[in-house]
Amino acid sequence: MKPERLLGNVAPMSRRFSIEVAKDYFNFASAHFLIFANGQREPLHGHNYQVSVGMEGELDQAGVVMDFITFKPLVKRVCDGLDHRTLIQSKSDVIKIRRRPKDVEIMYRKQRLLLPRRDVILLPLKNTSTELLAEYLAKQIKRGVQREFPRAKIHYIEVAVDEARGQRGIFRGEF
Repeated sequence: MKPERLLGNVAPMSRRFSIEVAKDYFNFASAHFLIFANGQREPLHGHNYQVSVGMEGELDQAGVVMDFITFKPLVKRVCDGLDHRTLIQSKSDVIKIRRRPKDVEIMYRKQRLLLPRRDVILLPLKNTSTELLAEYLAKQIKRGVQREFPRAKIHYIEVAVDEARGQRGIFRGEF
């Protein structure tokens, strides 16, 4: 039998294309703390985070979802924006933040942290978990792609943030 006749009653497979970039230089070293579901605050500590990004979309005229050479600098800039800073969750219901000209005061219960203002990034997150950091980075990358690559037809994005080897949070969402 001819192959066409053998598979004649089977619908053709849909074609889906994606890219993934995971470079050693997609990293940032930052301090943070979590507030756990039981209400406990972990001590302020840091990680050397690693980031990887996957995107699914349509091929352009050249047959690529996104040109790696032009896309990688965007991811690097987003990572660099968090490098060597203390990441504070500004949307937390249990943390009070006071910004002053030279410092940022963070209050949690009877605990008080006072940090130099230039060392702090207030992120619009409820917590600074790897999962929520991955979502934040995905939104930043999405904005950059829409601005720098307006013709790209991306449907989904996935960002993974590793805080240690074998320990990562992942966000997947529509683009």
